[in-house]
Amino acid sequence: MNIKDRVVVVTGGGSGIGKGLCERFYHEGARGIVVADLNFDAASAVATAIGGLAVAVDVRDEAQIIALVEQAEAEFGQIDLFCSNAGIVKGDGEPWWATSAPNEVWQAMWEIHVMSHIYAARACLPSMIRRGEGYFLNTASAAGLLSQIGDAAYSTTKHAAVAFAESLAITHGDDGIKVSVLCPQAVDTPMIQNVESGGVAGVDGVVTPAEVAEAVVQGLDSEQFLILPHPQVEQYRGLKSANYDRWIGGMRKLRRAYPTPTL
Repeated sequence: MNIKDRVVVVTGGGSGIGKGLCERFYHEGARGIVVADLNFDAASAVATAIGGLAVAVDVRDEAQIIALVEQAEAEFGQIDLFCSNAGIVKGDGEPWWATSAPNEVWQAMWEIHVMSHIYAARACLPSMIRRGEGYFLNTASAAGLLSQIGDAAYSTTKHAAVAFAESLAITHGDDGIKVSVLCPQAVDTPMIQNVESGGVAGVDGVVTPAEVAEAVVQGLDSEQFLILPHPQVEQYRGLKSANYDRWIGGMRKLRRAYPTPTL
């Protein structure tokens, strides 16, 4: 997909990766950009700078996602690309048990990292299928392909996000629906600002939101399913599939190098 003259919705668009995507889509010539964020002031600042539409949205609420889609269509017409990008981290990692995050953290991550993608697809698919085209870009994480040491809730829900994107692509590819899933490692966003060098996720360096947006534009243009701003992730994925036990051993070694909880 070429972004020029397209209508795009970006959740989590007020900062970080979402802001970077909105800005890049503007420079690529998108006809309409909807900047959706829980923080309306942040969304408004981005939308004002690029001539877009700001919408306050809590992606955990399906009714608000439906209203977002309806507002976007009323303002710009059919949605060509829906970027389900909103995400959270706990902020200070977990205590050193995989089960330590409280239930409310697991629930919040499940709703934001998984259910919000489902709500977006449910709201957009009928119109997209009727016209035989549409595109979803779902932000997951390299943690959804590998794992995130020190944050089991994040890793588990990001794996589920990748799985849902796979199901979306498999089920609706013949309906003309395209799907990409974005899986970066450490990105210079507010999520990691208090973590030196990006923590364990930053072992291959911290990229900027602009660099992520560049990878996204290239990935959308070639309509590839996996978009990997850190190319090393493909190598790690290959090692994991080639020898799962050896890969787990390597991850244990990496964990020992980070003796305190980190992102």
